[in-house]
Amino acid sequence: MNSQPLVSVLMTAYNREKYIAKAIESVLASSYQVFELIIVDDCSKDSTVEIAKSFEEKDARIKVYQNKKNLGDYPNRNQAAKYAIGKYLKYVDADDLIYPWGLEILVKCMERFPEAGWGLCSLEQLIDKQFPIELKINEIYRHNFFVKSIFHKAPLSSIITKKAFDEVGGFTGKQHLGDFELWHILALNSPVVLMCQGVVWFRHHNDQQSQENRENPQVNLKYLVSQYNFLKTKRQEIPLKTNELKIICKDLKFALVKQLVKFLFVLDLKNFFYLLKMLKNSGAYNFTLPSKKNIKDVF
Repeated sequence: MNSQPLVSVLMTAYNREKYIAKAIESVLASSYQVFELIIVDDCSKDSTVEIAKSFEEKDARIKVYQNKKNLGDYPNRNQAAKYAIGKYLKYVDADDLIYPWGLEILVKCMERFPEAGWGLCSLEQLIDKQFPIELKINEIYRHNFFVKSIFHKAPLSSIITKKAFDEVGGFTGKQHLGDFELWHILALNSPVVLMCQGVVWFRHHNDQQSQENRENPQVNLKYLVSQYNFLKTKRQEIPLKTNELKIICKDLKFALVKQLVKFLFVLDLKNFFYLLKMLKNSGAYNFTLPSKKNIKDVF
């Protein structure tokens, strides 16, 4: 076997004793075998590390690391990437699975497009094109906003060259937004390969951070405001026409105001003022923040 792995599978973990064995087994069952599996534990308080090390003892491709202090989700993903020596980085979270054919499909698709720095799978098929598809830098933003959204995909659905990852400094580190922001940044630096569904499997459970995405309306608001701020800040670099950027920003602002009105209508003042403050700080709208007392007096 080639001593230099082409793919570094990165598995970050925190209190995942219920799931990590299955996640590791899914990687080991891959039809594509030229990989290393790097597991980085973020100070788990259960038996996650012991389970991971039991696999490490049996397979030299597995390397288990333990952080000295808890880093959090995206900083830990960056930490895992620092240990990687492969050409490609493939994140498989400790509570998710990759299908046996997954790595092989991802690698073959990426190798077809040597200029691409990253790829996304688990995408709904297009009517007029067959996967895999390479989008050049001048095509990615237009595809995301006017054809099909791709910037919403999680790290599990990505494969990134280590070169492209290192050049942009990895994930931004912001809670909830790390991957969302990274796709926006990578899209300005290198082509992307779009790939099919049926490569990975995402688990739903109450202990994962994405559960907060589904339940906490403030998280979804962060995505909208973050995207608006990025477009505003990077407008000179984004390969879109001025009128296209105006349409996108107008739609984002409308979505935010629509949500603002919704909060006010149901008297959800906590989220109303949270979003109002975000809008004010982003510069999306210029207005004076009303006081909570004034809003309550209206009703």
